[in-house]
Amino acid sequence: MSRPAGALFSLKILNSGKFKEGMAYLKWKRKYSKKLRAFKNIHKGQDCFIIGNGPSLKDMDLSPLASYHTFGLNKIFLIFEKFDLDLSYLVATNPLVIEQSKQVYENDLKFPMFLSYTGADGVIDERPNIHRLHTLNTWSFYDDISQPICEGNTVTFVAMQIAFFMGFERVFLIGVDHSFKQSGNSHETQVYTGNDENHFHPDYFKGQKWQLADVYGSEVSYHLANYHYKKSERQIFDATVNGKLEVFPKIGVEEALNIAKKKI
Repeated sequence: MSRPAGALFSLKILNSGKFKEGMAYLKWKRKYSKKLRAFKNIHKGQDCFIIGNGPSLKDMDLSPLASYHTFGLNKIFLIFEKFDLDLSYLVATNPLVIEQSKQVYENDLKFPMFLSYTGADGVIDERPNIHRLHTLNTWSFYDDISQPICEGNTVTFVAMQIAFFMGFERVFLIGVDHSFKQSGNSHETQVYTGNDENHFHPDYFKGQKWQLADVYGSEVSYHLANYHYKKSERQIFDATVNGKLEVFPKIGVEEALNIAKKKI
């Protein structure tokens, strides 16, 4: 989907009275947009896996994924103590996750990362492998990450837009359980007490702030992604073990590994 580009976009924001947002966009545009253009179609016709953070990962052998292009999300690095994924990319947009992961993002991870500009600004130091996305709270699927894109209530949706921009033909989801044990309103900030049962690692949010998932909102975003991929004759498959998401065609993990194209 198209949106007003460049100065027209900032003027639209400024005319709406959102001066601070407009200036933030112009700052991001000057400093980070051009760098993101280099990722356009760099994986055209290839396949990738997007690895969620659901508890289903606990019972999986993820080592075969090292042979494929992969996107890890948020605190996926907590699984590195068990598996060397040789991850291709990492994506994080939630400000709490970014702040909690600061030391790891800045010092330990060397592969390309895509972080929300607003979430990382003033928190994450500049690194050559850290790229900053301008994310919006609108509901649209955007195919150009060098312009503002949509957060869509889930970082998985952001990864889908990045994968599309990179030219990936088929996307396979793993660990996107789409099921949360929580009480409260969507996006409500709480402190997670006890072991984290919503993610693959008990310490994921243990004793830390987190925001309650918006399950319905993320489903709307997934339908948008599914439509956009199909319209462009591409496809998203869901290979999550016992996942609750019912938007994408289901496929077994072994079948996904067999049909997906490996890294070139």
